[in-house]
Amino acid sequence: MYALVDATSFYASAEKVFDPSIRKKPVIVLSNNDGCIVAVSPEAKALGVPKFQPYFKLKDALEQHGVVVRSSNYELYADLSDKMMSVINQFSDRHYIYSIDESFLKFDGYGDIVDSWYEYGHSIRRAVWRKTKLPVGVGFGPTPTLAKAANHAAKKFPDATGVAVIDNEQSRRAILAQMGVGDVWGVGRCLTKKLNLLGIESALDLAKQSPKHMRRQFSVVLERTVSELNGIECLSWDEVKQRKKEIFSTRSFGERVTTPEALKASLITHCSIVTKKLRQQQSLAKRIIVFAHSSPFEDHYFKKSFIQGFPVSSNDVTVFANAVESVFSQIYQPGVRYYKSGVGAIELEDDVFQQTDMFNQSQDKPELMKCMDEVNNRYGSTAMRIGSELQTSTWHMRREFLSPRYTTRWPDIPVIKC
Repeated sequence: MYALVDATSFYASAEKVFDPSIRKKPVIVLSNNDGCIVAVSPEAKALGVPKFQPYFKLKDALEQHGVVVRSSNYELYADLSDKMMSVINQFSDRHYIYSIDESFLKFDGYGDIVDSWYEYGHSIRRAVWRKTKLPVGVGFGPTPTLAKAANHAAKKFPDATGVAVIDNEQSRRAILAQMGVGDVWGVGRCLTKKLNLLGIESALDLAKQSPKHMRRQFSVVLERTVSELNGIECLSWDEVKQRKKEIFSTRSFGERVTTPEALKASLITHCSIVTKKLRQQQSLAKRIIVFAHSSPFEDHYFKKSFIQGFPVSSNDVTVFANAVESVFSQIYQPGVRYYKSGVGAIELEDDVFQQTDMFNQSQDKPELMKCMDEVNNRYGSTAMRIGSELQTSTWHMRREFLSPRYTTRWPDIPVIKC
């Protein structure tokens, strides 16, 4: 048996944990630079507040309904996610974190221990709420895809109680019949349209299809999905997660950037983010892309991008920073109001099986990078940085509705008065 435990409107729910005054109020969370709505609490959903819409278009309506607006507080969300996962981990010896607010559990040999999966699910919900004050939904199924479907039923169906179980043919058909095919795990928007044209409207319709036919017409992924919807486990729990073939760091600015110091600081910061991810997956980059541009909605649109190659593949931030320095004079133009910048690592290779160069020596400093990573892992991601990142902070994203970082910043620790 599998279980999927998923937080309800995680970002919005996380904002309520340390602020009881808004726990029963509608809450929304905005994306970077307070651009779009990315999380909506159940109370806000009841008001008809849509996700992924620009905040400025709905600002007046949100104020009229007393909706609480928050900027994305990533530090808080990451810390609460860690706490939630540590609680969930206690309920099974096979735990797989799927995303910041979702995790799978696998139960082998639990049949004699668990009398009722339904009651076990509520035990998980109570434990998470008691330790973190985060509401979660729990779905059980014989395959990961059916567990995901049960989780959907636990949170979305009209009679939802927070827990749903697919443990027999009757419950499987009942839940799949009420799910749209687009709600099936792994079925995206484009694929949903193609399936609808074939008369496949519900998840149960998809489950009735021939897996081999779905493979011939679409892909092996959909073949596996159909099999899993019929209770045939196809997902290998121990399969190795594939390394990324490209790693990018990009961000739009909170305010338009016009100075060379601010633009260069943003690019060097992107270098730090990219190289850290490269080291985490033990990869090296043969080339990088450096770019910056103004807003396409303004007059005199300006964009510059360069591909810079390394004689020897690298994951050292100082090597990346030197590459940015070599092309920066061509990227920066006075008078341009820069809207976005970014750095991407392409042509990645394994750092263990690196192709060396007879005539060029690596400029990487692995001991320095190891020291930097250890310091930043212990004291915070920006505790140690290279000097060119610190020229200015005016390029950082806008977060006008940012709540306190209650668990990661000393001045923001909650004070209880008795």
